[in-house]
Amino acid sequence: MDKDKDKEQQQGGDPFSLESILAEFGSSPPPPPDHSPGVTYTDEDKAEDLREKQEEAFLFPNKPKKPPEPPRKCKLPETGSSTLKAGKITAFPSKAPGPEIEKEPPPPPPEEDEAEEEAPEENKVVEFPTPPPENPVAAGIDQIRRRADNFAEHMFEEEGSEKAKSVRQAEELIPGVDEEEEAPPVRERKPRKKVPPPPDLPPAELLKRYNKGFSFFRVRTLVVFLLSLPLIYCTFQDITPLLRECLPQAEPYMLQCYLMAGVQAMAMLLGGDLLLQALIRPFRGQTGMDALCALSNLFVLIDALTLPSLQTGTFRRSPFCAVATLSLSLLMWGDLQKRRGQRVSCRTAASASEPYRVTRDEGKWNNRDTYAKWLGDASGFGSQLQEPDGAQRIYQFISPLLILACLLFSLISSVGRERGEDFLWCMAATLTAAYPLSAAVCFGLPWRRLSLRLSKLGAALAGWPGVTGVTGHSNLLLTDIDLFPVGAVALNGIKIFGDFSVERTVSLTATVIRDSGSGLTKIFHDLLRSQGTVYRKGEMFSAYEGGGVSEVFGQDLVQVGSASFMILMDVALPPGLKVKNAVFCAINGELAGIFALKYQLPGSVPPALDILIHNKITPVLCTRDFNLIPSVLRQRFKLPAEKMEFPPVERRREMSDPDQDHSPTLTAVLCREGLGPYAEAVVGSRRLRRAVRLSALLGCLGSIIGLLLAFYLTFVGAYASLTPANLLIFLIMWFIPAPIIGGNVDRY
Repeated sequence: MDKDKDKEQQQGGDPFSLESILAEFGSSPPPPPDHSPGVTYTDEDKAEDLREKQEEAFLFPNKPKKPPEPPRKCKLPETGSSTLKAGKITAFPSKAPGPEIEKEPPPPPPEEDEAEEEAPEENKVVEFPTPPPENPVAAGIDQIRRRADNFAEHMFEEEGSEKAKSVRQAEELIPGVDEEEEAPPVRERKPRKKVPPPPDLPPAELLKRYNKGFSFFRVRTLVVFLLSLPLIYCTFQDITPLLRECLPQAEPYMLQCYLMAGVQAMAMLLGGDLLLQALIRPFRGQTGMDALCALSNLFVLIDALTLPSLQTGTFRRSPFCAVATLSLSLLMWGDLQKRRGQRVSCRTAASASEPYRVTRDEGKWNNRDTYAKWLGDASGFGSQLQEPDGAQRIYQFISPLLILACLLFSLISSVGRERGEDFLWCMAATLTAAYPLSAAVCFGLPWRRLSLRLSKLGAALAGWPGVTGVTGHSNLLLTDIDLFPVGAVALNGIKIFGDFSVERTVSLTATVIRDSGSGLTKIFHDLLRSQGTVYRKGEMFSAYEGGGVSEVFGQDLVQVGSASFMILMDVALPPGLKVKNAVFCAINGELAGIFALKYQLPGSVPPALDILIHNKITPVLCTRDFNLIPSVLRQRFKLPAEKMEFPPVERRREMSDPDQDHSPTLTAVLCREGLGPYAEAVVGSRRLRRAVRLSALLGCLGSIIGLLLAFYLTFVGAYASLTPANLLIFLIMWFIPAPIIGGNVDRY
């Protein structure tokens, strides 16, 4: 392009001039030659520009290079864009505004001479970058944002529509509208199969079953015990020098083994029913210590028969026949003691057609288990009596583990030590050491002793289920007949006041006493019959905390209670009244009669209360006789009323209601009235539970220790240490605590 034409355009003030564009974009390059009017561009200015350009082009060794200028932002004009050429500006149609872009600073303008020598014009055309196309991701995000804003604006337009009349009608008339969907069924774990309880036989029929073969079983037990004595003699003869001198010498080794095996076989035949039952029971899921006893007798017998042929070495060991036979005799003796206790309990329970039932109700008073006595029958007694006892329930968990441990330890001690011929000896030793001699005695002995004591008082425990679950503090409900049974209260005189007749006063008083459920019902019933009158029909019965009750008979309000209750109800009493225990009757606020009573406390009540309190059983007075209150019991009868609890009147009537619900598990059956049998049965059940569990745990501990010792001795091959005599002494030492604990269960 011609330079003159270019100068004319610059002088004409074209809006698309280079200065205008650079000033708009904020660029500050070295000012180009300004030929606008009034501005002269001298030679000195040109020389200065040339000097600066040379300094940028050449780097001198001692002169640092100037840092580059920061990039400048270029903003496109809103009206359009242009194309720059050397010395000429060409405008082109405007485009939509684009984003801001960064542009490198333009180089300084060359001189006129150099500009003429440059390449052709078309190579110097630099196009502005076109705006980039719209981002689809950003467009999608903008569309989602617009939809969210639109939804937020109309979110609460339907608020309150559920209260509209049409919606309510739809919910009421259309079935299933307001019903929630049922949750999908949750797969529950299949419960364990429960063992059905034994048949509930009547006590009389169960007594016949226990009596059958009882005498013969007692004889067999005695014979088995006698057979164990010669075996014990042969066992201790080998270790005591004194016995060697006093007693005749033993038979040769082979003959001695066969004789001991023969005696043990006879004992096993006499107790074959128990051994066979013990071996069959594991297949029914009821493994016990009797299975351990049966296996020990079996392996000891096989070991005794094969011992002469498998004996190796110079040491001649003896079989464990004495220990196995003694364990069998104690197993039979423990079962005999248990059957004796069951016979006594069945005989006691069958002696009454309608005995009292004692149950333990959970959380009945003060959130604690409470014993209650109520009139019923003996249903459930036979089923509970046949269920496994406490020792069997403990042994059924540990006995399978002991049997498996015996087998494993025997394999390790024999086959694992390359002594396969000692497998029978290892099994006999571990099984015999793992069986405690007190396995059957720890329940049978205390059960028999306690049953005999309770039978003399007219009480019988209903097996082990009624004994379990009694821990810590508990309560015991006491009613009128518990403290003062029939015959302990007698009528001492009658006095009628005013114009009231004797028949009417007795009839109204007896009716109110009967409706109150008091223990005085029997006395007033006999008085009613002696006067030739009958009960009357009353209504609106009420009980008061002040020690009295009231009932309406037609137009008459009858109030019956103690002297303090009459004073509380503003009933005038005769002056100088000195009656201590009496029943006062007032008709329409006027004293009608006084019935003097004589209370005679049974001698068994004070020791029974002491036994209850000593065993952490709190007596709860649920009396309906308004004369039997804590202050009267403490002052006149010297009972420890401060250690008893006395609920409100409504709560007392509720807990002493004969129609209330009780626990289905029976604790005991009582055939006599009074607090003595009641307290003895409850305390005896707690002592039995404690004694059986302690003896069973000691037996389990002895079994574990004996098994570990037998495993160690068989593992190292200590034939001289693991002898029948040493093992018998060890088992007898662990047996001694069981008779001591069981013998004290009935001493309280």
